[in-house]
Amino acid sequence: MEFARSQPSGSEILDSQIRRGINLLGLQIRQRHTVRPAATVSARKTELDSVVEVAYIPIGQVSAHRYPKVFMTVPPALPKSRQQLILSILMLCSLLIWIENTVLSTTLETLADPVRGLGADPGQLQWATGAYTLAFATLMFTAGALGDRFGHRTVFSSGLAIFAASSLWAAYASGAAELIAARAAMGVGSALITPAMMAILMWTFTGPSRAAAIGIFSTSAGVGMAAGPVLAGFLLDHFWWGSVFLINVPVAALAFVGLAVLVPNFRSPTRRPLDPAGMLLSISGLVALAYGLIRAGQVAAWGRTDVWAPIVVGLVLLAVFVLVELRLKAPSFDPRLFAQRAFGGGNVALGLLLFGVAAITFYNAFYLQGALGFSPMKAGLANIPTALGALAGAPLASRLVRRLPLRLVAVPALTVAALTMGGYAFLGLQTPLVWIEILLLVQGLSVGLVIGPVTAALISDLPLEQAGAGSAVTNTVRQTGSVIGIAVGGTIMSIMYRGAIEPSLEGASGPVQEQARVSAEQARHVAATIHQPSLAEAADHAFIHAMHVGAGWIAAIALLGAAVLLITLPAAGKKKAPAPQPDREEARSAEARSTV
Repeated sequence: MEFARSQPSGSEILDSQIRRGINLLGLQIRQRHTVRPAATVSARKTELDSVVEVAYIPIGQVSAHRYPKVFMTVPPALPKSRQQLILSILMLCSLLIWIENTVLSTTLETLADPVRGLGADPGQLQWATGAYTLAFATLMFTAGALGDRFGHRTVFSSGLAIFAASSLWAAYASGAAELIAARAAMGVGSALITPAMMAILMWTFTGPSRAAAIGIFSTSAGVGMAAGPVLAGFLLDHFWWGSVFLINVPVAALAFVGLAVLVPNFRSPTRRPLDPAGMLLSISGLVALAYGLIRAGQVAAWGRTDVWAPIVVGLVLLAVFVLVELRLKAPSFDPRLFAQRAFGGGNVALGLLLFGVAAITFYNAFYLQGALGFSPMKAGLANIPTALGALAGAPLASRLVRRLPLRLVAVPALTVAALTMGGYAFLGLQTPLVWIEILLLVQGLSVGLVIGPVTAALISDLPLEQAGAGSAVTNTVRQTGSVIGIAVGGTIMSIMYRGAIEPSLEGASGPVQEQARVSAEQARHVAATIHQPSLAEAADHAFIHAMHVGAGWIAAIALLGAAVLLITLPAAGKKKAPAPQPDREEARSAEARSTV
């Protein structure tokens, strides 16, 4: 069916829908011209599991070579009841991912315990946390291309199967090394799920219902952040540590059935390249860099070959990765975008902020349960203010940036976030819980005020054809910041702890000294075994000292992010001309035609 549109409002409405969805869908559209108000639109609808193609062609005598056709996609219309069921499945999966991102922080102290857990040392715990994030960061942009090629439901289902199987593996891991491998596999599953999940959301809903669906869907992040630590605390208080991973299996199975029954296998007519070279280089580089940084904390000597050599190799591989991506016509990770001042500076600042958040969260887990002796359930409840603050910060930020320049909102908020991380330097063994809760609430609020508006501004300022690549860059930088934050923060903690505990080990036997140097958790265990409470007390004080030093460094790095935002963001927002208001009857007609 073909028809011509002579009124500007119809094409503007369709174009605005595409622009709203292009960031999350992550399509890389090569558009070399601006769509004219008058356009010829040809639509072809096939079976439900296929695609509908819409070609935008400028009217007039224009060279086809200079202005090629640009194919966008229009989702097939689905019954409203089916749309709601699909949204429920997507929210369930998003909740699963967010819970998994938060439960491990509550479980770290238990995993470090030689009796109740695996007796993991700090380096192993850093890898258990970082392996998941590293796989997530380096595979996510490739997963979007896989969805375009094989269908988003296919990729989503594969990710769920991997996530469920690796969760089962993690639950029954017999040692720290096996747990690390299982966590890396879980990261692969999450990386396949996340882009497909957002793509299916954008395909399922159109028009005003799309904005409403996105708003409802986004609440799953806040619910997951709040529920994760509490759920982990409940499970650890009543079951063994593996239960925090085993709970994922039935939820994933339910979601898998829902996908198979309800969700069409949406796919894009434009296939993006998979970029295997970039994927291998980015994974190898980050693994080598993280290994060197974590190894430094284990041996406390940066001059050793097994410390500096992996760091150098990792940096070289990442540099080669950038060079390879620069040579590609359509890179999955486009380093050229960093040449844009606001985009490059904003992403660097977000990476530094996530560096600080990951590192201070790592400290918080050992502080609450180890030094203060909280039960897992109490520690989970104590972390709720962070989630509540983040939930309140996101909508507050969206209101503020409508009235104020982004720089006036984001820079003070990031500064406050950095100061709250530095506030850990004032926490001790006798700090009242109310002060800890206030600190966590302010930290969550300030972080929520930064991440949402800065991310939205960075992507929305890019041309349409760069939105997909920009989204991949932003997500990768944020996850990379988290990986490096865990590695560096944990290494600082290990080095400072060993230096502080050393004077208390004089006169102890060799095996006791060796075990006590590993971590405060190991020192408390051996102190209980040999009935020497003074050693446990010394371990608590050594950990507090290490946390104070690490918090200072973490705050300084996060403050650097605020300085980068101050320099790179414009002082005042760009004034945009008000968008023309289309006729309501024409809008409804255009919406009906776009779903035919």
